[in-house]
Amino acid sequence: MRLILMTCMTMIAFASNSVLTRWAVDGGHIDPNSFAVIRVLAGAVVLCTIVVLRQGKLPLWRKSRIAGVISLSAYMVGFSLAYLTLDAGLGALILFGVVQMTMFFHGIRTGVGPSGRQISGAGLAFVGLLLALWPGPGGAADLVGASFMVAAGVGWGIYSIVGRGGADPLASTAANFLLCLPLMAVLLVGVQPNFGITGVVLAVLCGGLTSGLGYAMWYTVLPRLSNSTAAIVQLSVPILAIFAGALILNENIAALTIIAAALVLGGIMLAITSRSAPADRS
Repeated sequence: MRLILMTCMTMIAFASNSVLTRWAVDGGHIDPNSFAVIRVLAGAVVLCTIVVLRQGKLPLWRKSRIAGVISLSAYMVGFSLAYLTLDAGLGALILFGVVQMTMFFHGIRTGVGPSGRQISGAGLAFVGLLLALWPGPGGAADLVGASFMVAAGVGWGIYSIVGRGGADPLASTAANFLLCLPLMAVLLVGVQPNFGITGVVLAVLCGGLTSGLGYAMWYTVLPRLSNSTAAIVQLSVPILAIFAGALILNENIAALTIIAAALVLGGIMLAITSRSAPADRS
């Protein structure tokens, strides 16, 4: 029962990242750059504190750290900028789909031959992504916002690939957040920050609570889940974000978004339940 509860709380935390970011940025409470920087700072503080309290060490100087820091920065910046125009649920759907597609194509590139079922699932999910990204009249997404979220998804996909198989993923994440700060601070150079207390609070909650503690919970339950279960439970994140966006932010759930979600999530489930399918451990 405890495992189920912690898993559910983790998925809610991941979905909350989209809702909090949309609330803060689209609501005009803070500019996207400042939000991203504060989010990373809060996440670094929480994650590093957890590592220190459990008497662990921060693996700051590793060869993979450069790729991890750059990809994490791309995710953070793209994620914040995307929510200037995208609804919370649609953004989460695009992010999730792009992450999975990135990892799928990486598997092909590294010689992991996909099964027919995986190819069918990936094709279905790709069609769903095209619908979600379709701009203009009748389309669900703003093209600029969708482009930023695609960049965020590629960044998080690469981050997941680089960090896969690490001895201590929580400590590695803490180190990446910490080293990401100087790179993120460059975003504020020559830019006039614009934020109020509400925006700062939302950024701290997103970084410290739903990101920092969310990742800590995820890496606690992850060893107790099978690869397929870990991948399947993450299918709930876009759905939770879609309904939370409607309930909390009064966002409309467009028919095209529902169709896109069904195709993306159905395709991913088809692919990841194949025996050789890799799981996303982000």
